[in-house]
Amino acid sequence: MAEFIDRWGTTIVDETFATFQMVTISLFFSILIGLPLGVLLVISRTGDKRNIWLYRVLNVIINTIRSVPFIILLFALLPFTRLIVGTSIGVRGVIIPLVIYTAPYLARLIESSLLEVDQGVIEAYQAMGIKPLSIIWHVMIREAKPSIILGITIAVIGLIGATAMAGLVGAGGLGDLAYRFGHVRYQPDVMYVTIVILIIIIQAIQSFGNILSQKAKKD
Repeated sequence: MAEFIDRWGTTIVDETFATFQMVTISLFFSILIGLPLGVLLVISRTGDKRNIWLYRVLNVIINTIRSVPFIILLFALLPFTRLIVGTSIGVRGVIIPLVIYTAPYLARLIESSLLEVDQGVIEAYQAMGIKPLSIIWHVMIREAKPSIILGITIAVIGLIGATAMAGLVGAGGLGDLAYRFGHVRYQPDVMYVTIVILIIIIQAIQSFGNILSQKAKKD
């Protein structure tokens, strides 16, 4: 055990940090895109024909992106990523594919959460003359907050899985460590330790998300 820590300890810590870096940066931009997109999906479901056509267009785009497995999307976006950020490897080179993969998924989760809000509550605020934007941000999102938090938690866990696949293009992280050493060089102890670390991280994130969701229900 001591020998393993001496040999791999620093590397494992560095790759764990790289995984957190990819997840936090990608999640930040995914929320910036996914939250407004989820709201737009909800408000464009009803209304005049322009709204309906907007919903249909967004629906097709989101479903198209979500239908492509991340590993295929990752390789397909390599030229675009290289054009935008100047590289297609490392943490910087994988952020764009991770955001494009996660944001539509998060938007769909947020759409589902907002649709769960009691229509009677919304109609009551509309009857009081509250502006639509205020209803969206101060009523719908507030009422759906516990469900939105759980949705974001699910998205984070999916994002961690995607970062593992991103290791195939040299993005670094725990997935890259497991692949290069655990699989290619057949060092199973590295792979098993990586799996245990990922399980601990995911369990911690899910538990933290559940706690935040329960707290939001009481607010």
